[in-house]
Amino acid sequence: MAPLKHLEMENPIIDACFRNFCASHGILTVEDFLLHDLYELAAFAEREANADRLKEGITVMLSLIEVKCRPLLNGMELLEDLHRNKHTLSSGDNGMDSLLQGGYREGQLTELVGPSSSGKTQFCMQAAASVAEKQEGNVFYIDTGNSFSARRIAQFIRGTSDAAGLRKRVLSRISCHTVYDIYTMFDTLQGLEVALRSQVQMNVNEYRLRLLVVDSISSMITPILGGSGSQGRALMVALGYMLKKLAHEHNIAVLVTNHTVGAGESGKTKPALGETWKSISHVRLMLSRDNRNSNCTLSILKHTSTVRTYTRLTNQANALYLQLPLAKPYTVSVCICFLYSLLAKQ
Repeated sequence: MAPLKHLEMENPIIDACFRNFCASHGILTVEDFLLHDLYELAAFAEREANADRLKEGITVMLSLIEVKCRPLLNGMELLEDLHRNKHTLSSGDNGMDSLLQGGYREGQLTELVGPSSSGKTQFCMQAAASVAEKQEGNVFYIDTGNSFSARRIAQFIRGTSDAAGLRKRVLSRISCHTVYDIYTMFDTLQGLEVALRSQVQMNVNEYRLRLLVVDSISSMITPILGGSGSQGRALMVALGYMLKKLAHEHNIAVLVTNHTVGAGESGKTKPALGETWKSISHVRLMLSRDNRNSNCTLSILKHTSTVRTYTRLTNQANALYLQLPLAKPYTVSVCICFLYSLLAKQ
């Protein structure tokens, strides 16, 4: 949480005198303020010579917190918001869209997990091409590993009589930003948030931002998680919160990729970034590759609107197999095997 000092520029009442009063009661950050008994704090303020100014500072703090916090919504309001504002964006592949019940949903963070060379970047670029072409929306693509390729995205665009003009229009809607560390990432996302707010104020709806891609999130976070300190994990959580905040407030679908790590002596793999990051995403997908051939299996580890888990080991009938042909490395053909007849016999 932000120190109280960071609030002084826009709120002069939160000056050194007010901060010293708060510090004497163990309040140094906004989080400390939220956890403290405010009735008790106001009672202590009454005893000070500048009681009126201190109580005014407490009132301003409460107002700031109220503005920053999202309003409480009941179930019906959430459902109406879902139908009105949180649409699904096609991933570019009918099989993937069926698996995700329509595609990547606006307002949600979807995490695609998989080992190296399993097709994560290909899915990201396919989604970017699909949104820019079919939804005519803008795409903000953050590349952390120099894997973005405009040529590969162009190959996902369907052929028409004006193929060259279509490719130009689609690619012009995709902006790629190279980021190598988490601090630059924060600066980039804050700049994006400012731009989105200005668009809302100017009521600009044409070609609005529909998809935010981060490929990959783990390559930035992993280097700061070493050691026993908690700062790296705090930055990771803050980044996750910022991505979810952008998704919710501006109705953007966020797609991030994550790599896998070993899960002990069993030889199995699991998503990187640990248990803390596990709760960040709304939807979590796992890509795994069969080393004996070019087949990949896509499993749903977590989803907000389905309880089914698509895994190769426990439920082959609900597995999505992705064939990555070597002859055409830039295309993905998907075959979904819903073997309900086998399930009926079990």
